[in-house]
Amino acid sequence: MSQTRASRRRIPLLAAGVAAGALVLTGCGGEKTGSSSGDTKFVKGTGEITKVAEGKRKAAPDLAGDSVDGKKLKLSDYKGKVVVLNVWGSWCSPCRAEAPNLAKVARDTEDKGVQFVGLNTRDLDKANAQAFERNYDIDYPSFYDPSGKLILKFPKNTLSPQAIPSTLILDKDGKVAVRALKELSEKELRSALDPLIDAK
Repeated sequence: MSQTRASRRRIPLLAAGVAAGALVLTGCGGEKTGSSSGDTKFVKGTGEITKVAEGKRKAAPDLAGDSVDGKKLKLSDYKGKVVVLNVWGSWCSPCRAEAPNLAKVARDTEDKGVQFVGLNTRDLDKANAQAFERNYDIDYPSFYDPSGKLILKFPKNTLSPQAIPSTLILDKDGKVAVRALKELSEKELRSALDPLIDAK
C-alpha cells in the first residue's frame, strides 16, 4: 500500500477519534487558559442555550451515586420538582465565575419547587470539590463523579451536558427542557428557569 493511501486511511480514523474524545472529554469553556491553569486539555463549550418544547422533551437518565460530602444521591428523588443540574469542576475558571449566580438563584427558588443538583467531575481529590462548595456558599448537593461516568449515562443524540460548565434544567416530569453549554449569568439562568417554575 502506498504511503499516500495509508495516510488517507488514517485521516478518517483520526477524525473519528478526535470527535469521540471531544464528547467524552467534556470541556471547560474559558476564553483564556494559561499553561498552569489546568484548563488547557478541555474543549470549550459552544455558548449555546437550547430550549425544548414540552411535547419534544426526553427524560434524563436517573443518575445515582455518592455526593461530594459522601451521602447517597439520586436524581429521581426530586421528581415533581424543577431540577437544575450543573456540571462543574473546582479547576474550571468559568465554573468559579458562575458559582455565585447558581448559589443565589438556588436559594431564591428553593421555596418555589426548584432543586439544584451539582455534578462535580474530574476533581480527583474530593477536598478540592468540598472547598469549592464552601468558598461559594453552595448549599445544594453535588454528585462526585471524578471519572465522568455519570455524564456518559446520557444517551447519544440527546441534550447531554457536553461541556464544563454545562447546565441542564429538567421539568417536573424529569425531562430535559433546557441545556446551556456555557457559563450562565444570573439573568440567563432566571430567564430559562422561570417558565418552568410557572408551568402547571
